[in-house]
Amino acid sequence: MSNIIGVVNYGVAGNIHSICKALRKADANFLIVEEASQLESADKILLPGVGSFKDAIQELKNDRLLEGLISAIRVKPTLGICIGMQILSRIGFEFGETAGLGLIDAEVKPVICSGSVPHVGFNNIRLVKESPLLNGLDGEQFYFMHSYEVVNYTDIAALTTYCNHDFVSAISKGHIHGVQFHPEKSRDAGIELFKNFIEL
Repeated sequence: MSNIIGVVNYGVAGNIHSICKALRKADANFLIVEEASQLESADKILLPGVGSFKDAIQELKNDRLLEGLISAIRVKPTLGICIGMQILSRIGFEFGETAGLGLIDAEVKPVICSGSVPHVGFNNIRLVKESPLLNGLDGEQFYFMHSYEVVNYTDIAALTTYCNHDFVSAISKGHIHGVQFHPEKSRDAGIELFKNFIEL
């Protein structure tokens, strides 16, 4: 198996430069996916994301990637990062109501807590179930930058506490994984996570 990671580049919502730099440090084989036909050449899917849920979905539609991406994620190991994890959900409520990819039974809602939002900076993750993506990373610090969170009660792999508020920092549903944090900005722990993804 060639073990090629397809990094989905979907316009302004993707922002993949730092992702690719971190993947090189993890010795990953990857290709940049900019059209649906390229998904066939990837053994795994990596879905980055910055910005808003609504913009991310619109970019995927504009780039004619949406349907092909859903089909690929259904059968290939996948990692969604930040917005990339959020859009795996059924629905998001950022700048209005937007249907997501519908691959995990979850909603994306604003972070409501006593602290300042967005939640920015390094914070620990706490594993709540076994996940090969997070092997050896329980208690590690990762870099977060988000104002919205995935509300999901069935596929939670890790939680993080911010100002007495617990939120989902990682999900795992079979071969589909997502992290709210940015491993590409999380130093050695982030590289280890990418190595775990390579080994899936």
